[in-house]
Amino acid sequence: MTIKRRISVYVSAAFSLLFGLGIVIVYFVSASYRQNEFENRLNEKALTTVNLLLTVKEIDQEVLRVIDKNSINSLYNEKTLIFNEQYELIYSSIDDASITWNKADLVRLKKTKTFFKTDQGREVAGIYFDFEEADYYVLIAAEDKYGNSKLDYLAYTLLLTYLGGTLLMWILTYIIVGNLTKPLDIFQKKINHISASELSYQLPIKEHHKDEITQLTRSFNRMLSRIEKSFLAQKEFTTNASHELRTPLSRIMLQVDNLLQSDEHSPGTRNYLLSISNNVNQLSELIDSLLLLAKNNAVEAQGLFGVERIDEIIFAAYAQVRKTNPDFKMHFEILEVEEIAHILEVKASKQVLEIAFTNIFRNAYQYSPDKAVDVKLCQTDKQQLLILIANQGNPLTLKEQNQLFQPFMRGANARHTHGSGLGLQIVKRILDYHKASIQYQYTAENTHLFSIIFRP
Repeated sequence: MTIKRRISVYVSAAFSLLFGLGIVIVYFVSASYRQNEFENRLNEKALTTVNLLLTVKEIDQEVLRVIDKNSINSLYNEKTLIFNEQYELIYSSIDDASITWNKADLVRLKKTKTFFKTDQGREVAGIYFDFEEADYYVLIAAEDKYGNSKLDYLAYTLLLTYLGGTLLMWILTYIIVGNLTKPLDIFQKKINHISASELSYQLPIKEHHKDEITQLTRSFNRMLSRIEKSFLAQKEFTTNASHELRTPLSRIMLQVDNLLQSDEHSPGTRNYLLSISNNVNQLSELIDSLLLLAKNNAVEAQGLFGVERIDEIIFAAYAQVRKTNPDFKMHFEILEVEEIAHILEVKASKQVLEIAFTNIFRNAYQYSPDKAVDVKLCQTDKQQLLILIANQGNPLTLKEQNQLFQPFMRGANARHTHGSGLGLQIVKRILDYHKASIQYQYTAENTHLFSIIFRP
C-alpha cells in the first residue's frame, strides 16, 4: 500500500471512528433524555390523579375516570392504579390496558418512594404518596409512542448522516491527500527518467518554497552531483586502464609471434613461447572481460541498438570462436515459427551481443567432450524468441548451478581448463542490457542447456 493510500485510510478510519462514537453518544443521550422526560410526565400524571381523588371530596371514582379519560395530558395506552396502605386497590382507570404488579412491588415502593421500569413495551412508574398520615401507592403505565417515534427517526437520521459523512470524508481525504502528495508523484516521475547518461541533470527547485519536497529535491540534486563525479572518475579510470594495460600486452604478443615465426628455436623453446602466448592471450581476455563489466551504463549501450537478425549474430560468434578453435562444431536449427523473419529480428547492439554468444560458445567448446554445441531457435506461446543452446559435459553441483552467473565462479569440472570465471557473468550483463533473460539447467542426458528469451 502506498503512503498516499495509507494516510487516506488512517485519517478516514480515525474520522469514521470518532464520528461514529459521537453519533452513538448523541443517540444514547437523546434516549436518556426521552426516558427522563417521560418518567416526569408519568409522575406528574400520577400525582395529579391521586390529588384529585384524595383532596377533592366532590369527585368520586367514576367522575375521576371520565376526567382522566378526557384529560388533555392523557398518555397513549395509559393505565393508572391507586392502592391504600393496606395494599388494596382503591382506583383503576377505565383503560383496557393492564399493569403487571404484586404486593412486593408496593412494599418496595414504600421503601424507595419511587421506581421506574419497563413492562411489555410500556414504561411503568411507581410513586409513594403520604396524605393525612395515610399511605397511598400509585402505579401508572403508558407507552411513549411519540417519544419512541422521534427516537427512531433520530436513529435513522443519525445513521444516514454517519454513512453520508463517512463516505464524503473518505472521498475528500483521498482527494486532499492526493493533491498534497502530487509533488511526490511528479518527483518520482522525474527521477525515473534520469538515466546514467543524464547525471548532470538537476531537478528544478522553487527557491521560495521551504517544504519537505523542496528539501528532498535539493538533497537528491546533491546526490546526483556526487554520483556524477564518481561515475566520471570510474569512466576515466576505465579508459586509462584500457590503454595502459592493452599496450604492453600487445607488444608482448607481437614479440612472441615474431619469435614463433623463426625456425631456429628448439622444440622446447617453441613450446615455451607457445605457453607464453597462451598466457598473454588469457590475460588479455581477462582484462577485456573486466573492462566490459566495468562499463555498466545500460542506457549508453541501448543508444547503440539497432534492428539485427539473431541468426547472423550467432553465426558471427561461431566464426569468431572457430578462428582459435578450428575443431569447434555447431548444429543450428530453426524450428517452424510464424513470420520467421520478424521473430528473428531483435533490437540489439550487434557487436556487444556477439560477445555474449562468443562466451557461451567458448564455454561449450572447453567443457564438452565432443567440442560441439546445438543451437535451436523457436517461438514461445507469448510470441517471444527462445534460443536453446546445449552441449554435452560433466554435471555441476547444485551450489555451482546456483552461482553459475556470479563473477569468478568456476566449477569443479574447470580445474584443467583455462578461464577467468567471468564469461557467463558478462553474458548475463549483456542480456540484461538487451532486456533478455537467461536460465540454466542440467538435463538427464548429461547436457548443459541455456535458455535465452528475447522479449518483443
